Amino acid sequence: MIMSNFWSIWISVLTIVVIVGCFILLKLVNNNYTGVEEGKSMGHEFDGIEELNNPLPKWWAYMFYLTIVFGVIYLALYPGLGNYKGLFGWTSSNQSIGTELGLKADSAAALEAAKAENRLSQYDREVAHADEKYGPIFAAYLATPLEELVKDEEALKVGGRLFLQNCAQCHGSDARGSKGFPNLTDDDWLYGGDLATIKTTLMNGRNGMMPPKGGLPIEDSEIKGLAEYVIKLSGGEHDEALAAQGQGSFMKGCFACHGMDAKGNKFMGAPNLTDNVWLYGGSRGYIEESIINGRAGVMPAWKDILGEEKVHVIAAYVYSLSNK
Repeated sequence: MIMSNFWSIWISVLTIVVIVGCFILLKLVNNNYTGVEEGKSMGHEFDGIEELNNPLPKWWAYMFYLTIVFGVIYLALYPGLGNYKGLFGWTSSNQSIGTELGLKADSAAALEAAKAENRLSQYDREVAHADEKYGPIFAAYLATPLEELVKDEEALKVGGRLFLQNCAQCHGSDARGSKGFPNLTDDDWLYGGDLATIKTTLMNGRNGMMPPKGGLPIEDSEIKGLAEYVIKLSGGEHDEALAAQGQGSFMKGCFACHGMDAKGNKFMGAPNLTDNVWLYGGSRGYIEESIINGRAGVMPAWKDILGEEKVHVIAAYVYSLSNK
């Protein structure tokens, strides 16, 4: 991606200033400004340890100078100073040829153009090599129905590795999630936990949205009662009188998403309020916070990032987590 001229200049100037600053600092520390002859005492002593005016070892100083020289040569030959491409013109993507031909950088057209002119970048050569080696394996997985793939131990191991690389950042390495990120090891699913639905979720992503106060004419004075009613629905200890008031608030329209029985709606991703599974916390404080401010959950779509072949394998793995 080509950055703006401002940021290109900012990065370049900052990098050069740091390199020059390191060189000046090295020169300063290698000169004796103390007025004390090298190897003599600085006049400081504590606990039997005396400070001497010893210079930086020459081998150490030379190592720093070599590091600076290496940095200068590297930045001259390779990208590193803003938009400067380096004398070698090296790139990790098809950005350059895409720009030259008026194509979108890193697009399929740019990749094909790079292949035609034998100008594939290092990154794309590695990707091409990986596709050549592993492509047939993933193609075979895609051709296998999910119902059969979940029984393939080797496929599940592959899916587990893909999960750790791409999904664990949100759902955790153990897939048990955290506040705002669903636990994938239980049988509680916002949009459904069958194989086809899990794959659809991975492919297209999900956008869950609960507006503040449900987008309903709920007054601030009703919040505590409504929260108390929600706690009652999930079987928690509650104030019966306050919950009764909250039921009236619930009937203003919360049922439109959560259902008259409050068991949720998988078509909308509305959670079941009658169990004890809480995506954002089930304490009174958290429930009131959810009612007052609403919640917005986004699950990214992976079809364009990983492709259907890899998503197919991950779907089987995710299903296996809650269906041992």
